[in-house]
Amino acid sequence: MTGKILVILLIGFLAFAYQAIKPPPPKICGYPGGPPITAPRIKLSDGRHLAYKEQGVPKDEAKYKIVFIHGFDCCRHDVVIASTLSHDVIESLGIYIVSFDRPGYGESDPHPQRTPKSLALDVEELADQLKLGSKFYVTGFSMGGQAVWGCLKYIPHRLAGAGLLAPVAGIWWPGFPANLTGKSYYDMPAPDLWTVRVAHYLPWLTYWWNTQKIFPSSSVAAHSPDIFSTQDRQLAPRFDASQEPYRAQIRQQGEFESIHRDMIIGIKTWEFDPMDLEDPFPNNEGFVHIWQGDEDGLVPVVLQRYVAERLPWVRYHELKGSGHMFPYVDGMGDKIMKTFLLGETFIL
Repeated sequence: MTGKILVILLIGFLAFAYQAIKPPPPKICGYPGGPPITAPRIKLSDGRHLAYKEQGVPKDEAKYKIVFIHGFDCCRHDVVIASTLSHDVIESLGIYIVSFDRPGYGESDPHPQRTPKSLALDVEELADQLKLGSKFYVTGFSMGGQAVWGCLKYIPHRLAGAGLLAPVAGIWWPGFPANLTGKSYYDMPAPDLWTVRVAHYLPWLTYWWNTQKIFPSSSVAAHSPDIFSTQDRQLAPRFDASQEPYRAQIRQQGEFESIHRDMIIGIKTWEFDPMDLEDPFPNNEGFVHIWQGDEDGLVPVVLQRYVAERLPWVRYHELKGSGHMFPYVDGMGDKIMKTFLLGETFIL
């Protein structure tokens, strides 16, 4: 009798544990029980839908066509390069920007097999369906950098230029020396250190770890001010106010296929090492830029400096006294675009 009771208890425990670690199915836009479709979308070759947003001059009149890729816990509306980009610069340079919800965010269908390569191919298909031409620019902020690195790896022949704003650098990229990544790893706040460990070594536990209440989990997902620089804290109200009208849309299909999937993709070992990439513009027909704040609490500046050393063809711009949210500084969009598109010297 005791043995039967133990078996029943064990089965009950396993069933409870399975339910705890298993993420709920996503609420897909346009399906019964899912959010409504409000944005224009394209249908990709694999059947998924990608929601997008256009701004700037009409694309048929544009001189510069840019695909922008948003960061962690954001969506197509969070176009940081446009947040401080003046109408005069948009009109005088002829800038067109299309942003899109990365898979699982906003109104884009989830993609459980998402990788930096699949993101790059999504960008290419979006550009083709919108008829942006044979070449276009790509820019990514924070976690959106994974898509830009993917574009540089898989579709460099389609790019006129690439810009990375505070891009997340993976501590498991093979090209980083162990002493550098080790310091960056152990300098993380304890909750983020454990979140990174779980997402890298036990990705199937990511949902449970980030939803349980026993231990503190990701400071980034919780938008904890503890990880922000002085400048970030000053800019946070501006960022929060900009997101207020659409914040509920960002995770509306479920946290797992949006922010949790982002953690898994960004932290795991990729199928390529960005530091093995060759110059996509050997004849100087375009350039790759990285902008990085030296007080960024989310992306260690020492990692970005090493990337710039390993890839001498990257034009690296380090912003003194700046944190992760530097694109929201007044006038920053104009400065970035003039450097990115015209080659002007970047002066903070």
